Amino acid sequence: MEVIQLKELREIQAEIEELIHAYVQCIDENHLEKWPEFFAEECLYQIISRENHERNMPASIIYCDSKGMLKDRVTAHRQANIFEAHVYRHLVSSIRIVDRVEDTYTVHTNYAVFQTRLDGYSEVYNVGRYIDTVIFEGNQAKFKEKKVVYDSLVIPTLLVTPI
Repeated sequence: MEVIQLKELREIQAEIEELIHAYVQCIDENHLEKWPEFFAEECLYQIISRENHERNMPASIIYCDSKGMLKDRVTAHRQANIFEAHVYRHLVSSIRIVDRVEDTYTVHTNYAVFQTRLDGYSEVYNVGRYIDTVIFEGNQAKFKEKKVVYDSLVIPTLLVTPI
């Protein structure tokens, strides 16, 4: 029985890792119209400072509490926001399932985002960790919650693109 459970856990771990890697690749390749599809219909996406997160203070840079809000965010990004053109490159590591309650998984992942402007200048843009709640809709892993808890004290430019 333990061997079967271990195999199942490894398969779930691999599916969750694929979800996270596909998520950051979607952002890095500027396929933002696909970005909301990584989330369940009822979801939470939050970008919050480590300090506010640790103090349980809800103030966030971005707070979207439905898939519809995520879609609106993409529309605003494409049509209304004015910002310097740039590309992101994410590095993710230490993807760990830290808790499981029935079919809901809590996952912690470290991330670093590099930003490159069109002039070719690259810099570390944002560093922190993802605190994700992952569920399965059918056989598809989805984010029920994605909290982007950033360590960076200063965000050097207007944050318009999801992290």
